[in-house]
Amino acid sequence: MKRRKIWVLAAAASAMLALSACGGSAAEAPAQESAAEAEETVSEEAQEEPSDTAGESEPDEQTQEQQEPDQQLSDTGFSISDIEEYTDQAYVEINDNKPYFSEEDLTEQSFEYYSDLDELGRCGTAYACIGIDLMPTEERGSISQVKPTGWKSVEYDVVDGKHLYNRCHLIGFQLSGENANEKNLITGTRYLNVDGMLPFENMIADYVEETENHVLYRVTPVFEGDNLVASGVLLEAQSVEDQGEDIQFCTYVYNVQPGVEIDYETGESRLAEAELQSQEPAEEPESEPSLPEPTEEPESEPPLPEPADDRKSEPASQEQAEEPEPEPEVAAEPEPRGTDYILNTSTKKFHYPSCGSVG
Repeated sequence: MKRRKIWVLAAAASAMLALSACGGSAAEAPAQESAAEAEETVSEEAQEEPSDTAGESEPDEQTQEQQEPDQQLSDTGFSISDIEEYTDQAYVEINDNKPYFSEEDLTEQSFEYYSDLDELGRCGTAYACIGIDLMPTEERGSISQVKPTGWKSVEYDVVDGKHLYNRCHLIGFQLSGENANEKNLITGTRYLNVDGMLPFENMIADYVEETENHVLYRVTPVFEGDNLVASGVLLEAQSVEDQGEDIQFCTYVYNVQPGVEIDYETGESRLAEAELQSQEPAEEPESEPSLPEPTEEPESEPPLPEPADDRKSEPASQEQAEEPEPEPEVAAEPEPRGTDYILNTSTKKFHYPSCGSVG
């Protein structure tokens, strides 16, 4: 169309010039004006077209960059229903421990991206290419002003440090320097934060600091339905320059706390029934030692045997008290003393009246 339009305009200009040659200088000015208009129109179209193209490509690039993390994960086929229930491991391997990245995703250019909060205020995917230039150069500040969805301040003795929940960075501060970014903080258990995510973050940080290479890293919190607390997080990472030779993993980390039951819909929690049962016997030993102590009171119960002995000695004393009664009887036998004696005046001997010598 442009060439045809230019050709038509050129033809018109030529015709005008031809007429001017025949008709004199009176037609020369209109012809020159027409030619100028033709050139101006062509130049304007040429300028508009690249500007339109640039205008269309920029939004496309921005849209692709913003939607890429969530779209890529949804295209992987990953589903929370494929995850086994928590037993005693903080995390499990997913997809044979291979991240869902494509070759096009791998880049040696550092960047970081955080999804906007959804209508419930929940975090989405956090995505970054971790490089030495992305790491923090200042101390971490306070993040206490951020209250992620489902946040509750509660303590349990069975939790290390007692606090059940931490404000968990999706991409750790040591990797990106992101501090109180509400798009990068979720309500996570102490167990998720320390036993689940921290070892992987340390692995990436050590590798980047030692090699100054890059690691593509994506963290996706997994919410079921309208729950305010994530059931867990999906961690994916791959070292870029060596094509994943040193760093490569794809793991699901459980947002659980052993010994505590969590209502993921609201963030409410309570001590697990098993923990309650295990604590009841644990308390009994505390009282049981006191029971044996009283039972050991036989040591302190010597008084008891003593009274018993006293009680036993009482009958003995009674028996002894009763014995004197027969003694007077025995002693009372001197009844003969109270009887009459017969004196033999010849022999000067006393005789009982019953004696045969008495005549």
